[in-house]
Amino acid sequence: QVQLRESGGGLVQPGGSLRLSCAASGSRFSINHWGWFRQAPGKQRELVAWITISDSTNYADSVKGRCTISRANAENTVYLQMNSLKPEDTAVYYCNTVRPASASRWVPFGSWGQGTQVTVSS
Repeated sequence: QVQLRESGGGLVQPGGSLRLSCAASGSRFSINHWGWFRQAPGKQRELVAWITISDSTNYADSVKGRCTISRANAENTVYLQMNSLKPEDTAVYYCNTVRPASASRWVPFGSWGQGTQVTVSS
């Protein structure tokens, strides 16, 4: 059983930065790919960044160049550093294990945590 706890969100002005953390309990952290998702009210959840077991990183176009995903296997933690934040980044951010359903589509397959709220506003 894996439990996820996201943290690090908050209220930030446009152009500001946040570092989100995802602490995952369990013993299978290092053998999974991990992703960060976000969901705004009334919108579909979207995958914004993911990192593979070999530490390859990928980003959605909406955050590319502004975000960095990383992992600390010894700490069972995935991070998302977000810079130059924009109001459209406002959402609840979640982490989860991900797998490639196709060459270009990665999907979550684990249980969801509570998420952490990111609000970007002046």
